[in-house]
Formats: sequence, C-alpha cells, structure tokens
Amino acid sequence: MPKAILFDLDGTLWDRTAAVRALLADQHEHFQAFLGPVIPSREYASQIMALEANGSADKFSVYVAFGHQHGLSESLIDSLHSDFWRRMGQCFQPFPEVLATLRQLRKAGVKLGIITNGTVHIQDAKINALGLRELLDVVVISEREGMRKPEAEIFNRALDSLGVVASDAWFVGDNPEVDVAGAAAAGLRSFWRECDDWPRPTAACETIRSLDELLPFVSQASHQPQ
Repeated sequence: MPKAILFDLDGTLWDRTAAVRALLADQHEHFQAFLGPVIPSREYASQIMALEANGSADKFSVYVAFGHQHGLSESLIDSLHSDFWRRMGQCFQPFPEVLATLRQLRKAGVKLGIITNGTVHIQDAKINALGLRELLDVVVISEREGMRKPEAEIFNRALDSLGVVASDAWFVGDNPEVDVAGAAAAGLRSFWRECDDWPRPTAACETIRSLDELLPFVSQASHQPQ
C-alpha cells in the first residue's frame, strides 16, 4: 500500500475547465454591451481559454492579448481581468467524489498532499474554498518553493515533508507531461486523471477517470506481499 498519495490541484481535484467555461459565458453576458458586437459568447470563451492554456498563462496577459486582437479599450481589458478573479472566487467546487475519497484514504492511513504550480495566494485560496485543507498533510506550491513541476526536486520536497521515499508514493494529475511524466521521473507511481484537455501521456502510468478509482488500486496494493 502506498504510504503517501500526492495530487495536482487544478483539473485533478476540481473541474477547472467547466468552471472557467461557465465563468466566461457569464462574463460575456455581463459585458454584453461591449463584447456582444465584437464576438459571440461561445467563441469568446473558446478564445480566452485557448489563450490561457489550461490556466498556465498569466490572466492579465491573456486579456491584454485578447483585447488588443479585438480592439478593446484598456479600461475594458482591466475590467474584464478584475471581473474574472471576482467570479473565479465563486466557482470552486471539488469533483463530486473527491472529499469522500480523500477521507477514505486518510482512514486507511495514507498520507495526502498537493503539489501545484501557481501563486501562493491563489492556490491557497482554492484549497481552502474547496474544503481540502483539513484532509492534507502537506501543500507544496511552486511560487513558494521557487521551482515548478515537472522538476524532480518539487516532488522530493513534498516527500521529505512527509518522511516518505518516492518508491512508497503515488502521484495523481491531469497534465501528461508536468504531472504524469514529472512524477514518474521522480520515482513515484503515476496516475493520469483522464480528461479531454490533454493528450494521453506517453510516460508509463495508470489511468483513472475519477478519484475514487484509486481505491481499488490501494486495496490491491495492501494485499500484496511486502
């Protein structure tokens, strides 16, 4: 049985893509007088999401690029950017199975943690809003560590905090390179949370569609001879 399971945050523990798509539809409607004559709602969401690259791009740069492409005023660009973060704070909901699964893993004696790329204040706010904090033994955020996935050292820091070696740990994420390949290269057993945002990983991994599919793997591992 694994001594620890570490998770990516965005796209793994909550459905960021669905939340952002709904957010952008609402934003387009709110700014209809300005955006309606420029671009339809669905195309607006598609363009913004393409520019933000599954959350990896700086949001202000995304809105600047979009605004300049469509001739929007600087004040409107600023307003859209501010509105994005205001709305995002209301969007945090874990995938339906996440909290129950994490509780079951903790009950089984597995240490749990998150390794996420991003800024401390934003990622910490998400973790709190999602109700994850009390279920975690460690939270490692790239800005605070001065390094990012897929660097092996960021995985090692989380493991060191838990007192666990890589061969006794699993990692679950949705990004095939940053999460799956990065964790595998660091010596963890990798699990890909399958999604339509990313291509199938080329690194060796297990594939799950929802977090509760981890539980049979844990049960099987617990019955294997040590």
